[in-house]
Amino acid sequence: MSTDYIIRLGQQRSQTRMIRFDEQPVVHAPLEALDPALCERFRTPRTRDEGLDFLCKLGIAALDDQGVAHPSVSGILMACREPREWMPNAFIQAVAYHGTSPSRPGPGLPYQLDARDIGGPLDAQVCEACRFVVRNMKVGAIKDMGRRDIPQYDLTALFEAVVNAVAHRDYAVYDAKIRLKLFADRVELYSPGGIPNTMTVESILYRQAARNETLTSLLARCPVPEEDEWLDTARRTFMEKRGEGVRIIMENSERLSGRRPEYRLIDDSELLLTVFAAGGVPADAPG
Repeated sequence: MSTDYIIRLGQQRSQTRMIRFDEQPVVHAPLEALDPALCERFRTPRTRDEGLDFLCKLGIAALDDQGVAHPSVSGILMACREPREWMPNAFIQAVAYHGTSPSRPGPGLPYQLDARDIGGPLDAQVCEACRFVVRNMKVGAIKDMGRRDIPQYDLTALFEAVVNAVAHRDYAVYDAKIRLKLFADRVELYSPGGIPNTMTVESILYRQAARNETLTSLLARCPVPEEDEWLDTARRTFMEKRGEGVRIIMENSERLSGRRPEYRLIDDSELLLTVFAAGGVPADAPG
């Protein structure tokens, strides 16, 4: 095993207690890196703690070996305006391609239609990644009893896929980021880290496991913004921790496109989800 892999095992599986990476202090970040407004949104009517006690009980802050308080990994990801200042890999790299491959489709034609590095707190990253797909996907129409638009992707399924990616990726993998690639016929979503615990690609639909317990708990408290009209979901928060996300991804996407999404593990270090577009490849899309 590589040194980095051994270190990650030590961070995630302690012999005395489970020390998850998302609970650990980011020791080079001061507590002031946390934005008070982003912290306060996790307060509930039952919350009685204040100050550092409130932050530590939420898992947004943690003490180092000397007893000094710092933002935790989860705190940087959820309660910092720009996580990349302290964790350079904490962003989504989104690219929309002209055709069905990353190569240039022809002389004088752009191979990229749009590209963006999406930062900010994780909930903001999820929404902006979905907006990126909405801006760049094609929308067909059916005229039976009036016009009915048919998007290439089920956006509720896409939302679930991006939420799962930011919630369950391995943030201990240095210099790796989530990658979203939008092609003419599919979306590819790459998430750093293998599948947690003893889950497999085959069992991912039926089992539930969280690599980042604190992070998923914060996302379960984070309300879904109402201004995004494209999101047709009854969900009130970014996660409900019921293990239904993968089923929604698979069933909603297959219902729209006729093809079941595919999960694939790459070198035991990256999980790839491919969601296929409705209607196949547009006629004007080069290969």
